[in-house]
Amino acid sequence: MRPITIPPGIRKLWDAGCSTNEDNISRIRPLYDRLSKGTPEVSVVIPAYNEEKNILRTLLSLASNTTQRTVEIIVVNNNSKDNTEALAKAAGVTCITETKQGITAARNAGLAVAKGTYVLNADADSIYPPDWIEEMVAPLTNGNEVCITYGRFAFIPTGRTSRQSYFVYEHMAESVRWINTRFREEAVNVYGFNSGFRRLQGIEVNGFDHPPGANEDGWLAVKLREKGFGKLHCVTNVKAMVWTADRRIEMDGGLWKALFARARRILFPPKEVVIRKDL
Repeated sequence: MRPITIPPGIRKLWDAGCSTNEDNISRIRPLYDRLSKGTPEVSVVIPAYNEEKNILRTLLSLASNTTQRTVEIIVVNNNSKDNTEALAKAAGVTCITETKQGITAARNAGLAVAKGTYVLNADADSIYPPDWIEEMVAPLTNGNEVCITYGRFAFIPTGRTSRQSYFVYEHMAESVRWINTRFREEAVNVYGFNSGFRRLQGIEVNGFDHPPGANEDGWLAVKLREKGFGKLHCVTNVKAMVWTADRRIEMDGGLWKALFARARRILFPPKEVVIRKDL
């Protein structure tokens, strides 16, 4: 069941953004030390551009995950002009710099230095529940039927739109994703802030490289599937639901504009499928 309101645990992590940087860093470091002892089995890669207001609470949510797997967190600083890099390093996670601007270059840079058997894609403005890492990795460990996992997400209001309004919007979006899976192209459901794959297989298909007009995350899914590495797998457990800021919707004109775009795509689907999408 999709939550109507923000769960208390997620709200607490989100509200950590109101704490001082020093307080959050002191909380992250021991939690991350617990996760990162030994050779990494899982690499969580986070591209970041000017995310000093968000990066620590995202890192806190990831470091608070419960798993027996050894985890490394890699922040890819994509030419930030603020203190994103300094905060990530202070928190004790790996931070590299990618000077070529853009999400594709940043994700490829993270993949290039990752050491884990599995790579999970995350974003710097999202909150990851305690079971996210385990739920996203588990389907990849059970044989070779699955090549990439992707999950569900919900919005945290930061502007004028209420959580209840987003609840309705998210159900509509779920309907579109169901149509994509059944009748169109499932890969458009794969988002870079909530997906995972096997590192060596990702490298074999040239990572996140994609043709013009496509998105890096969905195109990776297509490449892995077409290479014969398995099928796409949606993680539906609410324990793995990622909570992300609604700033992109707000920047694009608000919820009503997003709802209109969704309705138009349902009523007038494109004749040719291109792996590109909007939240």
